[in-house]
Formats: sequence, C-alpha cells, structure tokens
Amino acid sequence: MLLKVKNIIKSFRGIKALDDVSLHISPGEIVGLIGPNGAGKTTLFNIITGVYKPDKGEVYFNGKQITGLRPYKICKMGIARTFQLVKPISSLTVLENVAVASIFGKSEEKTWSLLDAENEALKTLEYVGLLSKKDLYPSELTVAEQKKMELARALATNPKLLLLDELLAGLNLTEMDEMLNKLKELHESKKLTIVIVEHVMHAVMNISQRIIVLHYGRKIAEGTPDEVASNEKVIEAYLGEKFKI
Repeated sequence: MLLKVKNIIKSFRGIKALDDVSLHISPGEIVGLIGPNGAGKTTLFNIITGVYKPDKGEVYFNGKQITGLRPYKICKMGIARTFQLVKPISSLTVLENVAVASIFGKSEEKTWSLLDAENEALKTLEYVGLLSKKDLYPSELTVAEQKKMELARALATNPKLLLLDELLAGLNLTEMDEMLNKLKELHESKKLTIVIVEHVMHAVMNISQRIIVLHYGRKIAEGTPDEVASNEKVIEAYLGEKFKI
C-alpha cells in the first residue's frame, strides 16, 4: 500500500468530522472519494497532508508513519494536493508560483537552485497548457486557467500521490473533459497515484477505478464505480437514485 489511513477520528467543537475512518490506496490507482457536503472529505485530505492532527488514528505513507508531521515534510515525502479554492501567492506571477512549489517539494538532501526551479516550472506549465500565461498574475487568469495553475503547482513538487480536491469545480463541460484527459494522461504516462474528491458524478465515476464514500464522517461504502452506484446506502445518502455510468 502506498497510503494507509487507520481508524482516524477528528472532532471540531465536539462534532465528529471523521469517525473511525480507515482506507488504503495502492500504487498506481485512481480512487474517487465522494459524499455529501460536510461528509469529511476535505478534512481527511487535511489529516493526510498534515494540516490537521487527528484526535486518534494513524496515517502511513510508503510504510512510514506520517501522522501529525508538518505539511512541508509530508510534501517532500511525495504527497501533493490541490485545494477547493485556489490559493496562489497573489503577488507572484504564474511562473513564480509554480517555481516556489518546485523548490518547496524537493527533498532536503538535494541542492535545488532558483534556475533549476524555474526550468522545472516552465516544463510543468507547458505540460498543463499554461506556458503562454507564465508572466501573468493569478488574478488575470480565468477559472479554468487557475485550476491548471493549481494542478501545475502540485505536479511541480514531483509527487508520488496526488490529492485533488474538487479540481473540476467551476469548469464548463469542455474544460472538464480537457482536465480529465490530462489526469488520465498523468496516470498512464507518469504512473501517478491519484485520489480525487469530486461532486461531478459523471467525471469521478468514469475516471476512478475504485470509489470510497463518506457520510457524516464515516465510510459507508467502497468498491468499483458500478458497485457504489448501485449501493442502496449510497443512493439514500448521496446519489438520490441509481447512477448510470
């Protein structure tokens, strides 16, 4: 297993956001993490990446316990994530934002110059189709371009595991298809392991090999997209009706 989450409990002001959640992610998987708003999906990402420390439970990555480590250390170990709301450094250009991520994600044992970081950032921006916007500031980008920059910043850290938190939110159908194709390419060509939180069911059901469902902080289902789409608990809690893949 690349990632193992074991019996995680996290409460805020007495309300359990995560209630004894366990899951695993194997190398090379694309796993969808779905559930209603407030189900605990983003909280789980925050636990995995060190933003929050769990009240109970453990997180393992590549066989090492990472529970409660600082986010920058977890990033350097090979876990990158995007955010629901894009959080760039507004005073830096697109290129500079991605270059900072490139420096931030590199192992402490490796010497990494600013020129190295900029070259890596340029390659990453070209890969996501944003090279022509490198000298703009984030506020000058469209929503779709901001999402590409967010993906580029995550990729620039050279991750083994990529956590995507509603990367498709705010995109139109054409932009969604473009982003999904890029994610499929990342998975196939770079063998990148991906966990995607998404409310666009057509997208997450068709790109994921396995789906995990959270509801009120508990895992209520796990399986293939077909299995989850026809699961009565998932239909009642989230889908409303059987989803046609």
